[in-house]
Amino acid sequence: MAHINKLDLVKFAPRNGEGFYDTCKRKIDAYFKENKIEPYANASMVTKTILILLMYIAPYIVMVSGVFNGSTFGFLAMWVLMGLGMVGVGCSIMHDSNHGSYSTNKTLNKLLGKVIVLVGGYHVTWKIQHNILHHTYTNIEGLDHDIDAGALLRFSPHSKWYGMHRFQVLYAWFLYGLLTLQWATIKDFRQVYEYHKLDLLKKEKKTLASALTEVAIYKLFYYAVIIFIPIFVTGAPWHLVLIGFVIMHFIAGLSLSAIFQLAHVMEECEFPTPDDSRKMENNWAVHQLKTTANFSPRSVIMSWFIGGLNRQIEHHLFPHICHVHYKKIAPIVKQTAREYNLPYHEQPTFMDALLDHSRMLLKMGKK
Repeated sequence: MAHINKLDLVKFAPRNGEGFYDTCKRKIDAYFKENKIEPYANASMVTKTILILLMYIAPYIVMVSGVFNGSTFGFLAMWVLMGLGMVGVGCSIMHDSNHGSYSTNKTLNKLLGKVIVLVGGYHVTWKIQHNILHHTYTNIEGLDHDIDAGALLRFSPHSKWYGMHRFQVLYAWFLYGLLTLQWATIKDFRQVYEYHKLDLLKKEKKTLASALTEVAIYKLFYYAVIIFIPIFVTGAPWHLVLIGFVIMHFIAGLSLSAIFQLAHVMEECEFPTPDDSRKMENNWAVHQLKTTANFSPRSVIMSWFIGGLNRQIEHHLFPHICHVHYKKIAPIVKQTAREYNLPYHEQPTFMDALLDHSRMLLKMGKK
């Protein structure tokens, strides 16, 4: 993928004040005003935050307490539950907080945003890749790092094709499982250097030295808690702890990859390119509609557990709104898109979305 510099950045077409986004925003602002509610977390979100943190922390406490000493099955079962907890923490707590949509209190947003440290990540590089690059330049080759999976996977029709991509529909799922394991090991260090070269660390008020120091401290803390304490406190064999660690990350990585790939790497999603003057055909909001898809909108469990990220259209258009409100604003967005004859991509179930994504992997695997 090409490096980003000032010459590579693109410009979207301007809004005219009467187009899709402006109309949609007025309707949504009116919804919040008429119902006298704020677009941030509510009581149900606070309850969810506590429950999801417990989903991750409680199995860890049970494990290190020695309850399952001598029971390999019970010991590994705790790692499985922690893997599911990681998904909830990433989707329902850290995600909203790092978008600033959890609370009007910036300090609280920063604090909750840093829970990514508990699952092996680094909030600064995550915010640059996700908030700045992915949310601005969705599905644009060379700018959206979320569709850059290296040489092994091909998500965009504009990415270089290799013969092995013919089989990516088979091996992609294994690579998806390595997502968070990569975060927890080398990815954050690599991204710190990359974003420093691209002057993107400055947006987060970080220098190369301060970012590297933070990453090193956070990783030492993470590995001390997640690996060394279970080994030395429980007396469990080191190899069993490492097996549990890998299982936890594989479950989280596969789940998170599936959630995010089903939002953009789909047959119906577009992968637009700028013209010779680096200008995009559409304005930013229309671009989001054409490059993003929802799935399983009627699933209460899915919406609760993955932080409303099955409604990625609403999230991409209004990332400053907490996900607990997506269900209510979704009909407004959908109806307004229809009024302007714009697409609103949506798969009825999770399985339908998985099949669509699989077809896209097959399609991108062809030369």
